[in-house]
Amino acid sequence: MASPFADIIDLLHVTPDGDERAVAAIRERDKQLTKPPGALGQLESLVEFLGRWQGKSAPTLDNPMVAIFAGNHGVTDQGVSAFPREVTAQMVANFTAGGAAISQICQLHELNLRVFELALELPTGDITRTVAMDDRMCAATIAYGMEAIAGKPDLLAIGEMGIGNTTVAAAIFNALYGGNGADWVGRGTGVDDAGLKRKADAVDRAVALHVDPLTDPLSILARLGGREIAAMLGAIIAARQQKVPVIVDGYVATAAAAIAHAVNPASIDHCIFGHVSAEHAHGRALEAMGKRPLLDLGMRLGEGSGAALAAVLVKTALHLHKNMATFATAGVTDKG
Repeated sequence: MASPFADIIDLLHVTPDGDERAVAAIRERDKQLTKPPGALGQLESLVEFLGRWQGKSAPTLDNPMVAIFAGNHGVTDQGVSAFPREVTAQMVANFTAGGAAISQICQLHELNLRVFELALELPTGDITRTVAMDDRMCAATIAYGMEAIAGKPDLLAIGEMGIGNTTVAAAIFNALYGGNGADWVGRGTGVDDAGLKRKADAVDRAVALHVDPLTDPLSILARLGGREIAAMLGAIIAARQQKVPVIVDGYVATAAAAIAHAVNPASIDHCIFGHVSAEHAHGRALEAMGKRPLLDLGMRLGEGSGAALAAVLVKTALHLHKNMATFATAGVTDKG
């Protein structure tokens, strides 16, 4: 019988290349802008990032989208969070009502915000006792996440909401990169010292319980992950296929990218990492993938907030590239 993950693995290996001709055209225009070469630093490379993965010498940001994926987790039964599971649904309502930080960031900077609820009434299995999802459920959730780009965004920023999901993200990183629970857990929503120890213990027990079936990255995702992480993986996969550049948010969103990276490192070349969060292990996870974050603001909010702020920088970079005067139009003498 074929694995439910067979098509997903194929998509992670058959990845469209970036458009280097578009990058060359962007660099040629950049040379003509009224500034010294390279003076805008990473802002220049952000425009190249857009053009490379959109396949456009004149990149667009007509429909930048922040997608938040929300799921609940059975591992919260182990006392790993400072907040009860009901808060996930309550915060989803807050997102849509406009009261959350991400809602205000998107409103201020004209980013399209979409929220995807993933069976909040049915938490995943408690990973210290059973699998989070069976393979078919996990594959179906990845497929659902692929629908996030149905609205045809030209930039996708992914984030999440889910009480307990820093614990399952820590378990994923532990299974992928080794160490123990204490190496990968942080305070998340603000657990005290006792809660931090419970988180580390939960990760250790979960990885020990599932060690034999943890034979490949997608098995790790199914047994230790969450629906929102699976859906974010789906969004990453679909974005690559449809030439949509992606900005990945914090610790939990990075776990989705890490699964893709573990299958095929090149499968996330169209992703940038919006920020490094205050979760101490986030930087370690990025380092394991050889990735550098765009921002370091000490944030640990989740809900796509760091990715959205990175999208604001991308919008700024493109605006400058499109609207700055050239030496010729401004009558400014270029260097000799």
